[in-house]
Amino acid sequence: MKEKNQYLIPFILVTSLFFMWGLANNLTGVLIPHLRKALELSNAQSTLVDTAAYLAYFIAAIPAGLLLKKTGYKNGIITGLLVFSLGCFLFIPAANNRDFTIFLLGSFIIGTGLATLETAANPYAARLGPEETSTTRLNLAQSFNGLAATAGPFIGTLFILSGKEFSTEELALMPEAEKIQYFTEEAASVKGPYIYIGVILLVLAVLFYLIRFPDIEESGNKGESGSFLTAWKFPGLRLAVMAQFFYVGAQVCITSFFIRMAMAGGGMSEKEAGWYLGIYGFLFMAGRFAGTALTRIIAPARLLAAYAVAAIILCIMAISLQGNLVVFALGALGFFLSIMFPTIFSLGIKGLGQHTKAGSSLLVMAIIGGAIFPVLMGYVIDRAGDDIQPGYYVPLVCFVVVLLFALRNVREVRK
Repeated sequence: MKEKNQYLIPFILVTSLFFMWGLANNLTGVLIPHLRKALELSNAQSTLVDTAAYLAYFIAAIPAGLLLKKTGYKNGIITGLLVFSLGCFLFIPAANNRDFTIFLLGSFIIGTGLATLETAANPYAARLGPEETSTTRLNLAQSFNGLAATAGPFIGTLFILSGKEFSTEELALMPEAEKIQYFTEEAASVKGPYIYIGVILLVLAVLFYLIRFPDIEESGNKGESGSFLTAWKFPGLRLAVMAQFFYVGAQVCITSFFIRMAMAGGGMSEKEAGWYLGIYGFLFMAGRFAGTALTRIIAPARLLAAYAVAAIILCIMAISLQGNLVVFALGALGFFLSIMFPTIFSLGIKGLGQHTKAGSSLLVMAIIGGAIFPVLMGYVIDRAGDDIQPGYYVPLVCFVVVLLFALRNVREVRK
């Protein structure tokens, strides 16, 4: 009982981090189509916001792991919060100057902070209790990431999206002064949400500095230190890294083009599509909480396989159907994506012992899939004459890889 009490407050505070980085990640689904409009970008160019953020994950993951090994989870979390807040505040000059380069720099710095936080918080949440319940515990913490998947799109739709959309022909006929004012106002709407997030992150950094957190001893030979190369020798980790690479790519593809897909395939206005992205987030959150319960009665690998099959079917529906059924398929994807990241993560670090922090860094590095696949999807859409639906073949292929990973783990359990 004493041990549980020791872990309770740290677990609650660490869980709050899942909400904060989820908020940043899920605002991107609104930010990308908005910047495409405000800064007059192509589909492929707009996805460079994803590229900047997820490239930072790849670059920062190993340094973050080294930082954790040297300073521990708490200092790693504080560092991540401070870097995250700096990236948010950079959106102020970016919006003031309508400068896409500064937006990309801010996104890169945000990604660096998120990589540090995720490298620390995912294994820390998993290890704040018995190993046999680590998947359930991590899914519970990630459920609050799912809560942010609901809040982020609603906040973005309410405070960022204006609902004003002009065609190329309409913009060409608009007086220059009116056009400049329109683009200036569209860019400026980004600032408010990111200023508030930056301030909240600074407050959290102070709380983590003031409150005492237990450091978790990794199992294994205490005379050894975790090694990236040794961790990579574990076949389960290598396959998890590959699955995570494809999963994150698929998730970012879906959210980055959700609003435009709902507008093009479902016939919705920009604002309506933004609200439906929030419903997608709500279903994502519901799936996380449901997954927390289901992993207690269904083997995590089996549940992952079932959800991957459902995601493949829904992608096919989104590609081939029209109208409300497209939006239904997009929204339902949120539920079935919900458990994929934490389940792949927990299966990947299982049995790593003293190499857990190194393995966690490698799994976070796999998030670079979010930098690659959306650009590929944007290129497919541009090549298809701005037709969004063919682009959804990209996440479909990604889910096939996740399914193969899940089936491999199901077979391992049977042995």
